[in-house]
Amino acid sequence: ALTMTELRLFYATNRNHLGGDRWHPDGYGKKFSDDGVENLRFGRVLVKVDESKMAKFLERDCGSMGQGDGEGLIKYLAKCAESADIVAYREKINRSVAEDQQENIKLGSQAAFSDLQTIMRQQSDVLLFIHGYNVSWTDAVGTALSLQTMLNSRPERDSEQQVQVVLFTWPSDGMALPFVSYKSDRSEAAGSGNAIGRGILKVRDFLASLRRAEEALCKQDLHLLCHSMGNYLLENALERCDAFTPGNALPRIFEHIFLCAPDVDDTALEEGHPLGRAHELARSVSVYHNRGDAALVISDFTKGNPDRLGSNGPARPAHVHNKVHQVDCTPIVKGLVEHSYYLVGYVNADIRMSIDGIPHGDPRRHRNRLGVMGNQWEMRST
Repeated sequence: ALTMTELRLFYATNRNHLGGDRWHPDGYGKKFSDDGVENLRFGRVLVKVDESKMAKFLERDCGSMGQGDGEGLIKYLAKCAESADIVAYREKINRSVAEDQQENIKLGSQAAFSDLQTIMRQQSDVLLFIHGYNVSWTDAVGTALSLQTMLNSRPERDSEQQVQVVLFTWPSDGMALPFVSYKSDRSEAAGSGNAIGRGILKVRDFLASLRRAEEALCKQDLHLLCHSMGNYLLENALERCDAFTPGNALPRIFEHIFLCAPDVDDTALEEGHPLGRAHELARSVSVYHNRGDAALVISDFTKGNPDRLGSNGPARPAHVHNKVHQVDCTPIVKGLVEHSYYLVGYVNADIRMSIDGIPHGDPRRHRNRLGVMGNQWEMRST
């Protein structure tokens, strides 16, 4: 007998919708939304899956990486996502007038946030996930659902605490022409970064309005995870946030930011560089890197990029803010999953422990401290 269940995912996207009905699309395409690069559509997806098939991936032994193959799970979930039920939040908005000048305006973001607020009241943290380069809509949904499933089925987790993933998906090409599409994806990514910046500011305003109304903030946290080129989007989002934030500190919206296999320069986290202020948005930032990451080596050589943060970690570790923890995954990755290791075994468990508020130096984590700075770590398999 099939053990079917439904997985729920929330999303925000600036991709074009497919099909005649924008509120019930068949999916999303490779181009920007007709309403412009910065127009964010919010919605939710229900995907039917077979629990017994998922269990095989969750229980898989990945050797030095530990248990749980979330990377393998992507393909299965992406296939399931082809027949997903997609509902976009309806909007009533005049694009030619500023949002705060309109009466009876209906914003998809407001509806999405209030649904998420209801979920957070039921002991659930929210993790915003930004995917990388060359990812189709169904792959993006499959990856986000794999991340959500892995985080919620870790044996090490706090069983009282759930994690709801919100996918931000941008038109990242999906054509297998590495050189051409990588360049076009960089420019798409910059525009999409502005869209995310807008999204982050909307979250800030929503939280501010709750505080003004003195509604009890539900004691749950928001987190952010960027994979690969998703970190480049974050660079652009920070610029946008800075431009629209009064004072000289960015709003601290997130508890934890996870930068996984970041496809950005290895100096990006230093002061005055594009991610130099990322730590202002969060209580703690973790960078996961792997020296054997072939995808990033390609990014170095063929794109003329400087060394990548996701390969060797920060170029000058001492020049990085002390809230930024550098986690070298090379010792356990060993070529098993070069680029998506955040979805596998101990690295995924490490992310979950941060979400659960477990201290960086806790012995339950599979990591050893490196050097004397206190924010450099190395993953271990035993």
